[in-house]
Amino acid sequence: MPSWDDVVRIGSGLPEVEESTWYRTPSLKVRGKGFARLRTEAEGGLVLMCSLEEKEALLASGDPAYFTTPHYDGHGSILVDLDRVDAGQLAELVEEAWRRKAPPSVVRRRDG
Repeated sequence: MPSWDDVVRIGSGLPEVEESTWYRTPSLKVRGKGFARLRTEAEGGLVLMCSLEEKEALLASGDPAYFTTPHYDGHGSILVDLDRVDAGQLAELVEEAWRRKAPPSVVRRRDG
């Protein structure tokens, strides 16, 4: 089962990622833009940026690792249960979240 440390390890392999805080919780940012945030223990879950279409598809998949709350309705982010998510899928989602927030020049450098 992945942990926040795994999210940080995945994110740290991407260009210009820094550990920070966002809404007073641990987060990952690229050039100051947040793309991953650990929610408080009471709230639970990891917030990852995504498209609304991807969010809809993840929720429609029925996979219990993905959920949302009314607070995130209409917002391009998905909540991920780290106790249930597949490690490979998590890595893909973290990179996709990074791509959504990284400047195009940084993404091009990554894609080389």
